[in-house]
Amino acid sequence: MLVVKGPTSFLGYVLDIDDDISEIQAALGVEVISSWGLYDASAVPVHETEDACVDRCFRLFSGTVEDFPSTAWFSEKSRSALVECVTNFLNTKIDQQLIKLMEAEYKLFQIIERRLSQNEISRLFKSINDFLSTAARIMNRRKARAGRSLENHTEFILRNAGIPFEMRPNVDGKPDILIPGKSQYEDPTYPSSKLLVVGVKTTCKDRWRQVLNEAKRIPHKHILTIQQGISKNQLDEMHKSNVSLIIPRPIQKQYPIGTGIEMLSLEQFVTYAKQKLA
Repeated sequence: MLVVKGPTSFLGYVLDIDDDISEIQAALGVEVISSWGLYDASAVPVHETEDACVDRCFRLFSGTVEDFPSTAWFSEKSRSALVECVTNFLNTKIDQQLIKLMEAEYKLFQIIERRLSQNEISRLFKSINDFLSTAARIMNRRKARAGRSLENHTEFILRNAGIPFEMRPNVDGKPDILIPGKSQYEDPTYPSSKLLVVGVKTTCKDRWRQVLNEAKRIPHKHILTIQQGISKNQLDEMHKSNVSLIIPRPIQKQYPIGTGIEMLSLEQFVTYAKQKLA
């Protein structure tokens, strides 16, 4: 960066750390693509890209925290950044919304994790056990945030779509999502055909079987996942257990075909739920 002090003198600042370079570019609204550049503060600002806008918001958010925020905070801040920075974000396909929300939140988490965990990981460890316990604490924090993140953003999307539901109601094993809700589920006169249960799993593996014992009044289960592909054998087992999958459309291409299991996009599931409730 160049600051002119007079007709014959100036101050120059050389930035060689990636984070510093990204931060100053986001603050000035410029993209330096060569070995040097000039910024005229009186000139009309360069149009800020969507990515630069999100980066700017995230750096502002991260500068306000001294300890790891709640998972709800991460989800809310990532949503607010995308709504502010991405043109017509709330009008894009909800499958794309979910993926962008998950990616944005992870990026925000990485920024804050890098800043708050720096001292913790750069110190001299007392022993191997000290190192392992620190690594386990960091990994557990990551896994806990990831699981709740998918729930938070799914809740946001379903509410925007006008789908009535309850999160983790206290009925038959506390299912992740019960549509339309606990009172209808416990009302014997309410048609079972209008009830839906959804398990929300970032990855299925063996945990998908938990859904089979939840909301027993509903024999057909749905599982929403963002797992990058599931084996044919596991899909066959899910199909035999009367389970359907809800998978964002861009991820579905990573799944094998010919298993017989029903795979809905999030958009298709919303339409299906509205039809069931009508």
